[in-house]
Amino acid sequence: MKLFSLENKTAIVTGALGLLGKKHCEALARAGANVVVADLDESGAESFAEILGEKHGGLRIDVTSERSLKIARDKIVTRYGSIDILVNNAAINDMFENPGMAKELSAFENYPLDAFKKSLDVNITGVFLASQVFGTVMAGQESGSIINIASTYGLVGPDQSIYRNECGEQTFYKSPVYPVTKGAVVNFTRFLAAYWGNKGIRVNTLSPGGVENGQNEFFIQNYSAKTLLGRMAGPADYQGALVFLASDASAYMTGANLIVDGGWTAI
Repeated sequence: MKLFSLENKTAIVTGALGLLGKKHCEALARAGANVVVADLDESGAESFAEILGEKHGGLRIDVTSERSLKIARDKIVTRYGSIDILVNNAAINDMFENPGMAKELSAFENYPLDAFKKSLDVNITGVFLASQVFGTVMAGQESGSIINIASTYGLVGPDQSIYRNECGEQTFYKSPVYPVTKGAVVNFTRFLAAYWGNKGIRVNTLSPGGVENGQNEFFIQNYSAKTLLGRMAGPADYQGALVFLASDASAYMTGANLIVDGGWTAI
């Protein structure tokens, strides 16, 4: 079990206050890492870090701002002395304020350009900048693990039928930008793995499937029927995979995409 230990390692999780972000932080903390809870909500990040324990810290980080990332980098290195693990988790997944407009606005023909650009900025540029700023520290150390969080929709096209209700009515469309950005993350992982392999930095993708989180029952049933395990993921179902990628248990693994989706993409 020592292979999975993260004692004396410092881990940064971006988008850390999201449903999976919190679970990522908890898993890394239990494995022994010093966890930096990074999110736009500074007070929330600090509060959650306190819950994790006194050795952990919360910081406001805007992944689209190089300045914000560099300020955070300097604070982290000053406090902990190193940056060993980066989990690029921050991302936008479309939510429409007016549910009555969700079907119309999510349709490709009507999808807003501003929304497309905003997701590109966070989901791709944010991963690029965070990897550049924090990964450069790792390169100087000649060690580190970067884990980019993608999605099954970075591998396959969305099945729009799962968003149809019991009456067969389309309630929503999975938008074009999420699959576009997550597909880019998968290949950016390969670029970084090849570029920094000689610096002792491992870079891998974790591609999760859908997480049950209070969705409509018709959607849960539709989604579950497409998985080999017959269910959506629980929020904690990715913790083992994350610690595996962060730790020496995956010491000879880089440039890979670890798919944890209940069998969604297997058939």
